[in-house]
Formats: sequence, structure tokens, C-alpha cells
Amino acid sequence: MAKKKEQQPVKLEITQIRSLSGRPETQRRTVRALGLTKNQTSVIQNDTPAIRGMINKIPHMLKVREITE
Repeated sequence: MAKKKEQQPVKLEITQIRSLSGRPETQRRTVRALGLTKNQTSVIQNDTPAIRGMINKIPHMLKVREITE
């Protein structure tokens, strides 16, 4: 039998594309929990269900790109 290819760990590049001005406190906390500090900044996070849940909570404020190593 053929061996299964090991999947490369997937990481996500998350970029904040909208300002936090006028946003509810829960959205502000979610952005900070992702590690974002200012508008137009990016962070790289592991692709986990917790991170995906945070992204799904504020998709209108983020741009997400998958990175394979």
C-alpha cells in the first residue's frame, strides 16, 4: 500500500482591514485575542478551531490567507 502523505501544518495569515472605531466591545476583544494591534497589521496563527471561530465572528474586519510550510 502507498503511504499517506503527511499533511503540512497549515498556518493562517490574518490581516485587519477595518478599524475598531465604533465597534462593539466583543469585536474589539476578538481582534486583540487574535494578536492584532492596529489597522492593516498582520499576524500568523496556527489553523485551529478556536482561531477559525474567532475569524468567523468578525469576517467583515479581516482578510485571511492560508500559508502551507
